[in-house]
Amino acid sequence: MAEKLTDKTFQFELVSPERILASEEASMVIVPGGEGELGILADHAPLLSSLRPGVVSVTSPSGEVRRIFVSGGFVDVTGDLCAVLAEEAVNVSDLDREALNEKLKNFEDDLGFSKDDPSKTAHIQKNIDIVRAKLAALAQAA
Repeated sequence: MAEKLTDKTFQFELVSPERILASEEASMVIVPGGEGELGILADHAPLLSSLRPGVVSVTSPSGEVRRIFVSGGFVDVTGDLCAVLAEEAVNVSDLDREALNEKLKNFEDDLGFSKDDPSKTAHIQKNIDIVRAKLAALAQAA
């Protein structure tokens, strides 16, 4: 009898500059690729892609789904490994809506003061986009 794709597993690893956030078996992983969402199953064709701010969803062999926010980075996929190298990674359940709203307000205030410095404006805008993506991840989890 043929094995279902969802019964097959592969190794998933998520690494940020600070620590290894995950190293576990997975039956499916969805990552926020630079050009759109990418679904990864066992025996996926080799792939290297940039990541945009968003949520990595990791489905365990038992069907439990873990959601991890990444601010960007890369995903490297081989047939038996999906490795996410993230600039920043945090479990969605650890995000604090009030703190994020305060950060967003502060960044938006800073943006108003930096209009004469294009490089500073770009940096602040990137931070605003990341905070908004974190808030969107929280909204999806609710």
